[in-house]
Order: sequence, then C-alpha cells, then structure tokens
Amino acid sequence: MGTHSSSTHGLSQIVAAAGVTKGALYHHFDSKAAVFRAVLEQVQQEVAEQVVAAAEAEAGSWARLTAGCRAFLTASTAPEVQRIMLVDGPAVLGWAQWRALDEAASARHLAEALTDLVADGTIAAQPVAPLAHLLSGAMNEAALWLATATGPYALEQTWAALARLLDGLRTA
Repeated sequence: MGTHSSSTHGLSQIVAAAGVTKGALYHHFDSKAAVFRAVLEQVQQEVAEQVVAAAEAEAGSWARLTAGCRAFLTASTAPEVQRIMLVDGPAVLGWAQWRALDEAASARHLAEALTDLVADGTIAAQPVAPLAHLLSGAMNEAALWLATATGPYALEQTWAALARLLDGLRTA
C-alpha cells in the first residue's frame, strides 16, 4: 500500500492490478482506508489459515499450540505480510480498529488453544484472556523485530526464545 504520501499511487496500483477503474473500486469501497481494511483482513485471514492448518496437523493440545505459534512467526516473516499486517495496519486504521481485526483473525484461535491446555491441566488454571493477549502481543512484537533482523538464524532464534517462554507455562 505504501505510505500516506503515496496513497494515491498505491490506489492506482491496486486498480491496475484488479483491472478496474477507481470509480468501480469506490463503488465497493467508500475510501482508501476501506480498501486497505479489506486487504488487511484478507492477509490476516491467510495467516490465520496457515496457523490453524499447522495446529490441526498435530495430535496433542500442546503440540497444536506450539505448531500454531511457530506457523504465525514463519508466516509473519514474509515482507508483504509484515508490511500490511504489522506496520501499515495500525498506522492506517488506528490501533483500536487494527487490534479488533487482529483479535477476530487469530487471537480467538490462540485463546481456544489456551483454554484446551487449561482444561487438560497442561498449564495452570488461570484466566485465559490476559494470557492470550500477552502471548499475542509477544508474537506480534517478535514478528516486527524479525522484519529488521538480518541474521540467517533470526527466525530460529526467535522461535527458540518463544518456545522457552511457552515451556514456562507448562505445569509438568
């Protein structure tokens, strides 16, 4: 999408790629922010689908949580995902609206996984909502950091740190 100063240029690129006129685009969306919101929702949905697919491929509740978290970090290393989902999203839509979309796209899956882990005793009984927000925030911040990390092992090192953090939640 580009920065605010090049938003008109970004809109031109969108309509060219879609093969429509700006008028046709505005028939469906009432502003550039609405166009961006639709793009962001699509990117978030694609990342959430990758996370769910990775989690559902695992047998146990702990393996599902860790596979989902790792899939999120991996998906978030794609430059276009980082730019749209983590940089431009909060800047264009504002923090509150971005957070609501993030919650709808992936935080729900994280909360469900944590609820299962509390239910089966893998992690201590506790309110799930604050834990889900803490972990979601940590993973979003890790994804932003990965956008600037240049080392060849940055993703593996980040995953190792997150895995240690998650392991600290286990009761046994």
